[in-house]
Amino acid sequence: MFSLFTLLPLLSIFLISLYPDTQVVRGLALPESLDFSNYARAWDIANFSVLMKNSVIVAVFVVPIAAFISILGGYAFATMRFRGSGVLFLLFLLGLLLPYEAPIVPLYYDLNSLGLTGSPFTLIVPEIALFLSFGMFWMRAAFGEDSRTLIEAARIDGAGSWTTLWRVLVPSVMPAIVTLLVLFFMWSWNEFLLALVLAGSPDLQTAPAGIGLFLGEHVSDLRGLAAAAVIMSIPALVVYVFLQRSFIQGVTSGGVKG
Repeated sequence: MFSLFTLLPLLSIFLISLYPDTQVVRGLALPESLDFSNYARAWDIANFSVLMKNSVIVAVFVVPIAAFISILGGYAFATMRFRGSGVLFLLFLLGLLLPYEAPIVPLYYDLNSLGLTGSPFTLIVPEIALFLSFGMFWMRAAFGEDSRTLIEAARIDGAGSWTTLWRVLVPSVMPAIVTLLVLFFMWSWNEFLLALVLAGSPDLQTAPAGIGLFLGEHVSDLRGLAAAAVIMSIPALVVYVFLQRSFIQGVTSGGVKG
């Protein structure tokens, strides 16, 4: 029942994207004929070749860098005790509570003063910072208390902190890391507000910006909008399909320990 509730809107969007111009859109009703030209038109109007390339560039940098820093930070917060660690972790948690829309305009001026505007780094740097709060929290929970036994065993064998992290702990929490990678990719791919405000130039816009081209103040191109939404969602869907086993295992692992 819940799967049906989730899939029906997606099916509706897909059907709308196939409606010909001569037929009135009727939601879940099948179109009289399938018109795949809506996809070609959406691709050309939104210039998805450029938007997709920009989204890939941003995701290729954001996902591994944010995941790498999150693993290091989660390892430190979960296994090390140092002065101010509790306060520092709470500061990271504040990033989960504060809306990032509030400082987005001052952020633009800060990036401009640093000379980071006008390039993909305009989006890469803020997205990495945006994802770190959740990443630190996620990896700290993934390592958890069970890692202490592994760390003690590794130390007895003469392993240092770096070796213990990458050769002992990381393989044991790989499903959680894959889950984090999938989440980071989907968040980066679907990020709209940062691209809208910070990118500025159309040459730096990412895929979600293409959807806005089909929305008008009084009339919207529903067929083009639906086709653009389907095109934009395909990469995230492909990533999830290929990594769904590890994703589900990483999400549910906390409930089956012990």
